[in-house]
Parts: sequence; structure tokens; C-alpha cells
Amino acid sequence: MKLPEKEPSTTTISVGGMTCAACVRRVEEALKAVEGVSDVAVNLATARATVTHGKSWGGAEALKAVISDQGYEFLGVIGDSREDPITAAREKEIKDLTLKFVVGAVLSVVIFMGSMQHWFPFLSIIPRQPMLVVMFLLTTPVVFWVGSRFYIGALKAARLKTTDMNTLVAVGAFAAYLYSVLATFYPRFFTSADIVPHVYYDGAAMIVTLIILGRLLEAKAKGKTSAAIKRLMGLRPKTARVIRDDKESDIPIEEVVKGDIIIVRPGEKISTDGVVISGISSVDESMLTGESMPVVKEEGLQVFAATLNKSGSFTFRATRVGSETALAQIIRLVEEAQGSKAPIQRLVDKVAAVFVPVVFVIGMLTFVVWYFFVSEPIFSRALLNFVSVLLIACPCALGLATPTAVMVGTGLGAEHGILIKGGESLEKAYTLTTVVFDKTGTLTRGEPEVTDIVTRSGEDENRVLQIAMSLEAVSEHPLAAAIVERGRSANLVPFTVERFEALSGMGAGAFLNNSYCLLGNRRLMETNHIQLDGLAEEAERLAAAGKTCVFVAEGNQAIGLMGLADMPRESARDTISTLKDMGLRVALITGDNMSTARAVGDDLGIDHIMAEVLPADKAAEIQRLRAQGQVVAMVGDGINDAPALAAADIGIAIGAGTDVAMEASDITLIKDDLHSVPMAIRLSFETMKVIRQNLFWAFIYNILGIPVAAGVLYPFFGILLNPEFAAAAMALSSVSVVSNSLRLRRAWKG
Repeated sequence: MKLPEKEPSTTTISVGGMTCAACVRRVEEALKAVEGVSDVAVNLATARATVTHGKSWGGAEALKAVISDQGYEFLGVIGDSREDPITAAREKEIKDLTLKFVVGAVLSVVIFMGSMQHWFPFLSIIPRQPMLVVMFLLTTPVVFWVGSRFYIGALKAARLKTTDMNTLVAVGAFAAYLYSVLATFYPRFFTSADIVPHVYYDGAAMIVTLIILGRLLEAKAKGKTSAAIKRLMGLRPKTARVIRDDKESDIPIEEVVKGDIIIVRPGEKISTDGVVISGISSVDESMLTGESMPVVKEEGLQVFAATLNKSGSFTFRATRVGSETALAQIIRLVEEAQGSKAPIQRLVDKVAAVFVPVVFVIGMLTFVVWYFFVSEPIFSRALLNFVSVLLIACPCALGLATPTAVMVGTGLGAEHGILIKGGESLEKAYTLTTVVFDKTGTLTRGEPEVTDIVTRSGEDENRVLQIAMSLEAVSEHPLAAAIVERGRSANLVPFTVERFEALSGMGAGAFLNNSYCLLGNRRLMETNHIQLDGLAEEAERLAAAGKTCVFVAEGNQAIGLMGLADMPRESARDTISTLKDMGLRVALITGDNMSTARAVGDDLGIDHIMAEVLPADKAAEIQRLRAQGQVVAMVGDGINDAPALAAADIGIAIGAGTDVAMEASDITLIKDDLHSVPMAIRLSFETMKVIRQNLFWAFIYNILGIPVAAGVLYPFFGILLNPEFAAAAMALSSVSVVSNSLRLRRAWKG
């Protein structure tokens, strides 16, 4: 009998050296060629590759071999408890890029001064030829050491018979360098073509240095994306107290298995997902659900890893462990969503894949025509025209196009309390159609407050409030804090409390002035046979409005009722109205019940409500909206919002929220003010527009200049483009890009 095949396994590895979408494709294709591998998913954001394979396959050594063969680094297999080695690799890369940028910048300044020797009187005493030799010695390490990664990247691309950004930089910088070396050591080569030798050492050095700066900024941004995942992993408890063979013992969380009975004491984090089998307590699930109200847990109810037990003790049976827990799924969702973002640099790579081969072909045709088909062919003239074509195609401005706009845009944002991670965060801004808000802590303050006090006929409102604050004065429950705060604001003093009793999951009771008083939910009232009279109908009305109801009883009679709710922020209504005026659709998403969500939505003018949505489902709801053709911005503040923030086209985190939410987002609002949301979106629109304009200006001078450099105008006007003017066109494109980026400061009004 044929045994059923086992499900395929997965192995996750870290890969160093990937810089763009082209790298992802190369690594994926190489890994798919390993024996037994059925699928590969490479995540550029986390520098990880997840390999799906059968029982019989090449193994980790085969993966290492093909990755090394492609010129990338194999940084090891990732396990659940092992620290990601890419973190150390990224830190090393940032240090390396920083050192090279500093060296390149210092040498570039000196080289520029040598190139423009006549501008600096103190250099005029140095003869020109020795100065050229000094510039050659200074430029060589900049081009070949500082810019080594570009040549390595160009070689990788060439091995796969393609081109990318590295090819452009390598060819342009080397062409300027080679031309200058010839002008320095073989000036007769130029004079034979009636050309005054001119060097472009400063151009070659600056090309490399400026683009290294762009790579440094990119590396720092990538390092931040993994911080969200590291913080999430840090939430996981390290140990669990389990009962095995009738004995209690603390064991590492990795040793917990399904079916284990686990004890949770007050103030402890819950170690894994499970179901309560005995005891009762309230659990703070805000890190998971975003909701501020603790949830009562009793027999038969689910509990989740990393949530915080507040008051009582209980035992539960583990049902999901390791990668199956809700927290682990959130971590996975953040990883997947971050990795799926398409950086704007892909546009440059796509253009480069076509642009560079075309430039090479034009350059070769230029040489052939000028050497074989003109009346007086001169080899040096043909070669110089060939070099002019390469020089004018050099992508100096291309390296500035995105970083300058992003630096200006992020600087503007920071001045207004808006932090933007980078150019890739702005790619979808042009087509944004929908803004989805989390409720608790985002649209609302995140803390309950007393909104209504209803009393039985003849009862004094302040007396009811005074009894309530007396019973809640010793409680740490958020509802208790809200009631006590309301009493203090009314200048009330608590009564002396005697024989206080906490009634877990229902409320509290105590003697006040020799009268037994109760405070709690309707279940507590019914259990103690308290007469509610007309307060029951008032409770239903408040509940319908999404408010939490707390009864106050004295003796066997309810004397009052309080309604508590998490109220909207003062800026919420204006923000929603502004977004609608911008033509955007606004939606609300929450883990709270529909009645509460609908009450908040109606109050703020939000029609589209998504209620009772769990953390994993929040990301799914965002994906569903995107599948409908919507371009979505998600605004949130809690850990539970992190997957949705990462899954959205633009994730916006409120600065008062969690670090994880801010790390997973594309835009962080430092100020705890929702007015910053439309400001951030408008800034995104403008910055993205400038980036696209910059990419246009980065190419336009080069594209227009290439035919001139090739000699198209010579038969008609006798015009040839001297390499010196080719370099000037390069500089002009760079000035245009920088000027256009600076224009953003004047164009954006906030």
C-alpha cells in the first residue's frame, strides 16, 4: 500500500547582500534550482528566504552553495529562538557605508578644489601636471574602493546577462575616470584631435560618493523595518509554570507542548494560547486587541500569549504553541506585509535594464560611424565621442532623485510632527482612495470616562457618585479609575470603607456608613436579587449607545447607574471631515462590538464600520479592500494594528501608540493629534510628485544630450558635444533635481 506523502517542509535562511528587486529575482531563481525545492519566497525587507521543499532535498549546504555562487552571503538557517544574523550584517553594512561615505566626501572636496585650481589662489602656485597626478591618486581609491559595491553589483548583473542601477554607476564613474587618466598621462592623444585635455576626476568621485549616501540612507531604513519584528518577539514570555505529574515547575517556553496545564498568577504574562479550565480573572488584552477594557476570563474562554493577567489566578490548557499562537501569526503577517512592499527604486531598475544596453549600443555605433564612415577618420575623435556618450548617460542625478526629495519631505514632516520612513512609503500616495482608522486609542482617547449618571427618583447624583468612588478607590480597573477621577473632579471625598470584598468578574461590595453597598454589572445585581426598577431600561439605552453600564446599589435597591465610554478625540470630527473633503473614503475598524463601533461612527460621520475584527483579520480586511481596487491608508496605534499598518499601502501610526505600531508603519505622527493625518497624506502626495519629477529630470538632459554626443547635429550645424559639456549636462541635471526637491519646501503649505 502506498503511504500518503507528507506535507512539504519549509526552511528559512538569512541572505546578505541583496539591495534591489533584481537581487530578489536572482536569489529566488538560484534557490529554485536546488534539488527537491518546490517554492521560494524571498523577503527583501527582512533579508530572508523561505524555501519550501520535500523530505528529500539538497539541504542547507546546497542553499549555501548556490547563494555564494551568485555572489551573495549565506548567513545561516533561522530557528524560532535564534537571533536573526541579518541584524549584525546590517549593522556592519551601515558602518562600512558610513566610513566609505565620509572618506569619499572628504576626498571629493579636495579633488574638486584641485579640478577648479584657478578658483583657489593658494593652489595656483602648484603646477598643473603635478596637480593632475595628485587628483589621480586621490580619485582612484574613491572610484575603486568607495565604489567597489557598484562594480561587484554590475558584474553580478552581467553574469545574468542583465543590467541595473549598479551598471549605470559603474560605467559612468569608470568612463569619467578613464577619460581623466588619459588626459593626465597621455595628453598627446587629445591634442592630435585638436582637443584641449580636460579632467573629470571630481565628477567621477562625486558620482560614487553621492550614490553611496543614497545607499546608506536606504540601509538605515531597512534596518528599522526589522525592529518591529524584534519588538514583537520580545513580547513573548520566556518561561511557563506548568503542572506535570502533579508537580509545578517553571520551564522554558520552547518546551511547552499542546495539552500542558499552565498556571497563571496575578501580574504575569500568559505564556501561550489556550483555554481556561479553572479560576476566574480579568486579562489585559490591549496589546493584542487594542481595547482598553480588561476582559473577564473564566472556564471555557480563550486566553492568548503575551497578554497580561490582572487580578485573579487561573489555570488553562495550552492549545497552540510556538508559531501557532496569535502573537506568532501577527509577527508573520508583519514580515509578509513589509516584504511585499514594492520600493520606488524598482522603477529606476526597470528603466536601467533598458537604458544601459541602449547607451552601450549607441556608444558603439558612435565609435564605428566616426572611425569608419567619416571623410577624415581619427581614432582619438571616435573614442572621445564614444566616451562623451557614456559620460552624458552617467546617472549622477539618478542617485540624487529619490534621496533629496525624501530628505526634504521628511525634514518638512518632522517640523510638523510627521515622520516619514522613506521614498517607498510614498509610492501609492497618488492613488490613495480610502483611509481606515482603528477605534480605541486612535479615534478615541483610549481610556474610559464617565459620560452618564442616572439616579433613582429622589436620589442625589453626587451621593451616588460618592458611593461609587468609595467602592472603586482601591481598585486598579480602568473603569474604577474613571469613576474615581469623575468623583475627584466634583470635589467629592470617599466614604470610609469597611469589609471590602472584590467580586471578580462582577464588581465589588463593602459597608459604607453601616450600609452594605454594591457596585458592578447587571449580573452582580441579579445574583444578589437587587431591585433595578426603571434603571434596567436606562441601562439598555446606554448599552445601545455603545456604553459600559455600572450599577450602584444600597441595601437591596439599585440607587443609580453610570455609563462609561471611550470618548472620541477632540480632533477626530475635523479630521474625518477634512479627509472627506479631499475625496477620500473613511472607514472604522475595531475589535469592539458593533453597537459601540456604530455609536462612535455615527458620532464622527463614518459610514463604513468594520466591528469585532481580530488582529489577524484586520490585515485581511485591509487586503480585502485592496483586492476591491482601493488604495488604502491604515491609521492605528496598537500592537494589534501592526499587521494592518504593514499590509496597507500607507501605514500611519499615532505617536502616542506602541513602538511596534510605529516601526511597522510608513508614517508616524509624533503629535497626538489626528489633524496630522490629512497633513501627512498631503505631504505624501507632494513628495511623491517631486520624486517622479526628479526621475524625469535625472534622465532628460542625458537623453537629449546622447544624440548630440553621438554627432547627430554635426552634418547640419558642425556641432559636436565636447566631453566637458557632457559633464556640464550631468551637473545641470543634478542641480535641477536638487532645486526641484528644495521647491517642495515652498510648495507644501502643511
